[in-house]
Amino acid sequence: MAENKPIKETNNKIDKIDKHKKRKKNPDDMSFWEHLDELRKRIFHSIIIITIGFLISFRYSEKIYIFMAKPVLKYLKGGSLAYTSLTEPFMMYMKLAFFASIFLTSPLLFYEFWKFISPALKKKEKRLAIPFILFSTAFFLIGGWFGYTIVFPAACKFFLEIGKSFTPVITINQYLSLATKVLFGVAITFELPILIFFLARLGIINAKFLIKYFKFFILLAFIIAAVITPTPDMVTQSIIALPLIGLYLVGILVALIFGKKKKTDDKQN
Repeated sequence: MAENKPIKETNNKIDKIDKHKKRKKNPDDMSFWEHLDELRKRIFHSIIIITIGFLISFRYSEKIYIFMAKPVLKYLKGGSLAYTSLTEPFMMYMKLAFFASIFLTSPLLFYEFWKFISPALKKKEKRLAIPFILFSTAFFLIGGWFGYTIVFPAACKFFLEIGKSFTPVITINQYLSLATKVLFGVAITFELPILIFFLARLGIINAKFLIKYFKFFILLAFIIAAVITPTPDMVTQSIIALPLIGLYLVGILVALIFGKKKKTDDKQN
């Protein structure tokens, strides 16, 4: 019997360690510093991912530049972009490679985001990891494509028509700064259905709430469009605002299908 005591004590210690580990997986039992440490870990992983994407993208930075310059060059009629300092082209290629790496590595970045928020989800919700990554990436890339093919060319055309009486001298850094702002802005706004999905799953909002405040969102959509688009005309702003309203309607359907059911929760309580 005396020989079995150390074994029992060891087993009890192992059980306590296992229970402690299980409790740490529960976000309610995690301290502020543990949450902060988890956030630090995900940010560190994301930086490594973006760095690898940057190194890959930098090798093709000239081709990426040609691709990015197309929306404005087709309106310049044989013109080209300019630079005003010796280091400006190099810095432009660096920024362009970083910009491209975000889109290139977006599935992995969304995976890191999922790993950060997944402890707060239930077991059934954790099974949605693959759909979340796929749909988040798809909406992000579609938003970027929409900005590149429709929104940004319309903005370039508007500004060049306004200044048609003058000779345009557009620097590569000015152009890239404007392009990334528009493309990233549109890509992020296309994540609206994903945001609504999570808020609905957490019970923060539901389809009835979204329908009730739909008229206010229409105004908000045009405000967001005004911030993203550099042009003051309503036509260009509507190009963003209308798809955003459409995504909101998709979000209502998402909340209706996947939203937290109050009756089910009440029965469990």
